[in-house]
Amino acid sequence: MKSKTKIWLGVGAFAVAGTGGAAAELPAPAAPRCGSISAIALTRVLSTDFSAAMKHQHAAPAKQGGEAGEAGARHADLPPDLDFALKIALIRGHLLVGDELVQQGQWVAALPHFLHPGEELYGPIRARLKDYDTPPFESALKALAATVKQKKGGEDYAKALKGVLDALDAADAGVKAKQPSDGFAVETALEALKTATDEYEEAIVKGRIAKPVEYQDARGFVWQAEKMVEARAAALEQKDAAALKAVRDGFVELKKTWPAAMPPKVPVKDHAAVLADVARIELAIGKLM
Repeated sequence: MKSKTKIWLGVGAFAVAGTGGAAAELPAPAAPRCGSISAIALTRVLSTDFSAAMKHQHAAPAKQGGEAGEAGARHADLPPDLDFALKIALIRGHLLVGDELVQQGQWVAALPHFLHPGEELYGPIRARLKDYDTPPFESALKALAATVKQKKGGEDYAKALKGVLDALDAADAGVKAKQPSDGFAVETALEALKTATDEYEEAIVKGRIAKPVEYQDARGFVWQAEKMVEARAAALEQKDAAALKAVRDGFVELKKTWPAAMPPKVPVKDHAAVLADVARIELAIGKLM
């Protein structure tokens, strides 16, 4: 976990300082891991082209589609507690953007975000729920998705949503009992941000946002990551107020990528720019771990 973070932080420093910085100032790279920058990509970062390196990093693992691919490949090497916490955060990210779309009356656009948690994220954590004192909630996920599919608003939707959120609250409490540190919480948020960059890359085809669902996935994960940081803001400010401010400023800039839940035809920022924004946030977050 630490070696991967050091590599990403090195890239963050390069993104902030520009490519004219001295390579000797960056942390020494550890052996490449799934989800971290490859040796080739890191070499490119240390030479001249940050954007090309980051694109190489994300092109390296075979794409499998959706968070099922992310859960099985990109995050395969995460420690168990971090992996579980991340999947809970991603479910929350889906529900967050899905609810935003429901509130706008965009029921059809919202539906995938209520289906994906059950289809892609619940399976890998099902057997581990008891480790975090979390009740099974597959039936609650299905009930919520059915409610959205039938466009049942009002009390029906609120009740179905609460059933899932109650289970997620239990999961978060179970994780916190095992990993109470603020550093763990912000690291989980950081992993959600990295997942968002992958989803955003998937959304863009030939310079246009061709896959709205992936654009919305990324938006939900970014907004959820910010909520996770803000939930620990009081303690983080005591630890390093300047770093927390830098993280908050970073989110303000990053969120400009998603001006609304329904995407524009042309991206506000390209994938490389989003990667650079996330790297800057990570550089600041590293001081809060």
